[in-house]
Parts: sequence; structure tokens; C-alpha cells
Amino acid sequence: MSAFDDARLVVLRHGETSWSSQHRHTGRTDLPLTERGEAQARAAGPLLAELRLRDPLVLTSPRQRAVRTAELAGLTGVEIDDDLVEWDYGDYEGLTTPQIRETAPGWTIFTGEVPGGESAAQVRDRADRVLTSVDPVLADRDVVLVGHGHFSRVLIARWAEFDVREGRRFAMSTAATTVLGYEHDARTILAHNLVPASNGVVQ
Repeated sequence: MSAFDDARLVVLRHGETSWSSQHRHTGRTDLPLTERGEAQARAAGPLLAELRLRDPLVLTSPRQRAVRTAELAGLTGVEIDDDLVEWDYGDYEGLTTPQIRETAPGWTIFTGEVPGGESAAQVRDRADRVLTSVDPVLADRDVVLVGHGHFSRVLIARWAEFDVREGRRFAMSTAATTVLGYEHDARTILAHNLVPASNGVVQ
């Protein structure tokens, strides 16, 4: 039996903000949770409790929307990891995908260029750095990563040994939880985009 057989890496996206509700790309902008976002974060608490995590190491993005989500979800001993910040959208900060497509037809964050922001390679390197840092911990305790929509999807893709562009395959709702782990020593996705019914989002 592998030491990692019971290992779980939990990815938690922050709750709703005013921009996320409008589908505006929110990278560097440090927005608070909306009232609904705070309710979503609280609702994530019982879901996380059901996982019966083993003495979890909790790491969060420094952005207030992530830190507050961790707090409201009941996570304790939280440590800040600057590598967990959202994709830097550069010139596209605050814009929606339809607005971006007015000048860049067919654009998506996973397949297009990001003028003034981070490249897919840069985001990949950050995600890989996070995963490399927590992998040894998983032999003894679970890990929770609290962060953002697109970067969480990159983490999931990289955990599954996919290219960054395959993050487009993993939709992530606000305050949703994804559970990563191992099966027969292979990295796997145990559960994805778990959202409590009280979140107001169809599961």
C-alpha cells in the first residue's frame, strides 16, 4: 500500500464577488465577497467537514476574496502562498470574454494571448511550483488550496498531468470544491466542482 493512497489535495475556489457574478476577469483587483459569496463560503464549511481531512495544511491566495472564503469555511491555521494568486489578465483585467472577443475572435484564457499579463507557461510554472511544494506533505496530511477560478483549473489540469490549455475542461463554480488524490500511485481527480445545495447552484 502506497503512503499516498489516502492523500487528498483539496482545491477550493473563493465565493462570489461583484465581478465574478458579471463574468469579468478578476486577477490583481482585490475585491471582497458579495453577501451571496459569503453565504457560499459558509456553505462550503460543512462540505469540507464531511471530507474528514487529516490535519490539513491550508494555503490560500493573499487576495481578500480567498482569505475570507477560507475563514468563513472554517479553515484554520491558514498560510498565505503568493503563488496561488489568479492568472494575471494584464490588459484584459475587468473585461468579459465577449468584450475581449471583439478584438480577439475565439479568445479564451486557456488558448489565447494575454497582452500585458501572464503567459500560459508562466501560469503553468506557478501551478507546478505549488504542486511540487505540497506533494511531500500528502504522505502525512491532507492539503487545502484556496484560490481562484482559472488558476484552480490550471492546478487541476497540472495535477492530472495535462497541459494548461486543458484547464478549459474543468468548470469551477464559485466556492466549489475539487478533491484530488491518488489511485494505484497515479494522480487522479476523485471529485470535481462539488457545490453545496445551499450555494444556490445546481450540482
